[in-house]
Amino acid sequence: MRDCFNIPIQRKEIRMSRVYNFSAGPAVLPEEVLREAQEEMMDYRGCGMSVMEMSHRSSMFQQIIDEAEADFRSLLGVPDHYKVLFLQGGASQQFAAIPMNLMRHKKAGYIITGQWAKKAAAEARKYGQVVELASSADKTFSYIPDLSRLPITEDMDYVYICQNNTIYGTRYSELPDTKGRDLVSDVSSMFLSEPVDISNYAIMYGGVQKNVGPAGLVIDVIREDLIREDLDEDVPTMLRFATQAAAGSLYNTPNCWAIYICGKVFKWLKNMGGLAVMKQRNEEKAAVLYDFLDRSELFRGTVARRDRSMMNVPFVTGDKDLDAKFVAEAKGAGLENLKGHRTVGGMRASIYNAMPKAGVEKLVDFMEDFEKKNR
Repeated sequence: MRDCFNIPIQRKEIRMSRVYNFSAGPAVLPEEVLREAQEEMMDYRGCGMSVMEMSHRSSMFQQIIDEAEADFRSLLGVPDHYKVLFLQGGASQQFAAIPMNLMRHKKAGYIITGQWAKKAAAEARKYGQVVELASSADKTFSYIPDLSRLPITEDMDYVYICQNNTIYGTRYSELPDTKGRDLVSDVSSMFLSEPVDISNYAIMYGGVQKNVGPAGLVIDVIREDLIREDLDEDVPTMLRFATQAAAGSLYNTPNCWAIYICGKVFKWLKNMGGLAVMKQRNEEKAAVLYDFLDRSELFRGTVARRDRSMMNVPFVTGDKDLDAKFVAEAKGAGLENLKGHRTVGGMRASIYNAMPKAGVEKLVDFMEDFEKKNR
């Protein structure tokens, strides 16, 4: 019998050719972070193993998660009376976890601005009454509805929003007046793209695969008074915020690799100058693309100007065949993942923190050339 451990491994030379990746998620990561992870892949800081092999109960991993939380708190200015939890299940699992933990009076208000808020509301209806406070479904979620006269009542446990809509490319320019009710916000596709005041939120959470790290992790920032033990008995142990908070996000084996990469992204953001600098960079990138869309005779944006996202930019030509041709030719030019979401069609460029301005400029150059050839 051959000893499989002594069979020589045939290694092929790998030629690296990076593209400009406009995917909405999993999305582009900073190249500096990828290089660091590559260097540490086989041996993390002299411990002789990869982070992917490391026990989550080890002192080495405890240092990784502690540093990640400290840097995250520093970036966002998270107050001491908020918990930061690194959880599995992605943002979609929070659609159920939030009503399970917060619906004391079995009633909440939801503002429906896209697919994810719609799905969150549908999940919450399994646990209590959901009041649709406002919706932009009448115009394919291409705008943020009027927030001035929301029918919020005192018996609502919370008000829920999806603050940046990945699929439709809209963003709240201001938060709704919740009339004293707790605000819960899904910030997945705008996470760490600009400074925010955490005190405005009861819970702010996001799946990291769009703007922060690799898929498989959601970060929750939760005001401590909302972390309660006295929940309904049928609330699963793993979905209780109290369970996760008491264990420091280590009740069971977490997504160690994703936490490790996110920690590196947090340090990258700090080295870049923090979130105020990132906001300026993101505004400049978005302006390059929106300015072109506003003057183009072929392409047009699909979102009301006042509600445009800095992160996700959908656009169309008005001709499905031409849209498909554009996506195919863009791919050939090294501009990847520009096809719009299957529910919308057209194109979408996600220009997250790690997308360099040069990538957006190359996209616009390609669009200008495509327009000249296809008018």
